[in-house]
Amino acid sequence: MKNKIEEIKNKIFFELKEIKESDALKDLEMQYIGRKGEFTSLLKKISSLSDAEKREIGQIANLAKTEIFFAFKKTKKIILNENNNEFIDLSLPGEKRAEGHLNPISLVSMELEELFVSMGFMVLDGPELESEYYNFEALNIPAHHPARDMQDTFFVSEDEKNRKGDGNDLVLRTHTSSVQIRAMQKHGAPIRCVAPGRVFRAEATDAVHEHTFYQMEGLMVGKDVNLSNLIAVMQDLINKMFDREVETRVRPGYFPFVEPGIELDIKCTICNGKKGGCPSCKHTTWLELLPAGMVHPNVLKAGKVDPKEYSGFAFGLGLTRLAMMKYGIGDIRHFNSGDLRFVGQF
Repeated sequence: MKNKIEEIKNKIFFELKEIKESDALKDLEMQYIGRKGEFTSLLKKISSLSDAEKREIGQIANLAKTEIFFAFKKTKKIILNENNNEFIDLSLPGEKRAEGHLNPISLVSMELEELFVSMGFMVLDGPELESEYYNFEALNIPAHHPARDMQDTFFVSEDEKNRKGDGNDLVLRTHTSSVQIRAMQKHGAPIRCVAPGRVFRAEATDAVHEHTFYQMEGLMVGKDVNLSNLIAVMQDLINKMFDREVETRVRPGYFPFVEPGIELDIKCTICNGKKGGCPSCKHTTWLELLPAGMVHPNVLKAGKVDPKEYSGFAFGLGLTRLAMMKYGIGDIRHFNSGDLRFVGQF
């Protein structure tokens, strides 16, 4: 057995010296070290030897195998250098390249932006660090309103004594509604726009509440715009987002920057409206998705639009909650967890 191993090894070394092309080298590999090659077949016979012979012959065989491997490798390198071509072994398995994944909120936002652009809306942006004037006062939220309380808002100045109270104090915006005012001031009326972005609330986190989440503000101002236009646009929007007709309900709601205000709820898509519901819908089978209404005259005035000539509707679409409903995500905390296993599903 030792002589046979040595004989085949020397034979391989001799024939390798004569190899000048990669195809010939592949043939030689198959002949000697392929699955049914001479050297491979010889190594299989070691299993039939006695234990003492296995130890002795096994060491010799492993050494010969290593020498043969490096001899083939060296010959490949020589052929590559001489032919100046890359040697590609097509029999080797391919390498899978890792691909990045978009957060489901980004997917929903891009889909909505495309939809609204097709309806003639502009896509706008606004600062996340906002003045109290644009975040509150221009939206008809006076200083005494509960939304101004420290429990709901992240103020940049923690010490209340350092806040001037003149509308110029800075906050992390609590909604994307502030873009409404900036849009009207810049573009005037008529106007159609949406503004997706990140917002912040000083809230305790649970399955459906987060301190950092995403909204999309929508605004349409023109002549003879009414509440029926708003409901029709929103119903069409939701059906297209879910690729099916989704059961909705409209109920009265109060928001200082709209009059009248409505709440548009959808049947929970996590529990499918089953009796008893789930944590995502607070066991009510309904999920509050879209606060909206007709733009308050004071807000139109703040945007330098004449409320006697123009009317409009506005809505605040919860992108995070919409992503939860669309993809069946039961806990809002997954979005900001940083867990790549979560993002990798999309």
